[in-house]
Amino acid sequence: MRWDGVFLIANYWAIFWWLLLAFAPRSPRILSFILYAGVFLLCLAYTALIVGLWTGAIDTGGEGGGSFTSLAGVMKLFATPGGATIGWVHYLAFDLFAGLWIARDADQKKFGRAVQIPFLLLTLLAGPVGLLGWLIARERRARAQAK
Repeated sequence: MRWDGVFLIANYWAIFWWLLLAFAPRSPRILSFILYAGVFLLCLAYTALIVGLWTGAIDTGGEGGGSFTSLAGVMKLFATPGGATIGWVHYLAFDLFAGLWIARDADQKKFGRAVQIPFLLLTLLAGPVGLLGWLIARERRARAQAK
């Protein structure tokens, strides 16, 4: 399969789980389904891709010579279709995991969906920005309730 195909499949896979997370009922069964079918399989795909990269079993589609030991090496790796796709799957897995944690935490703290959706969207689009926003929002509420 070509790298653009892997990229599209990973994107569609992640978007499906994000939509489920944002709009489906939040039963323990659905949340577990998102964790194990969504996050777990993205992590599994990433693991297979990174092991293939390290062992030389897959070709990133570039000149080679990229590595994780220097900025220049990472730039060279991400400048290839395979390197960018592998990095993107990494982001998709961790962002979905962070979104799932935000949703569970928000439900537990009785934040409504209307409050949660912007943080989930920010986490989907810019992972750490959404997570930071959520951490600030939950802390502000906790401090307000403690008074």
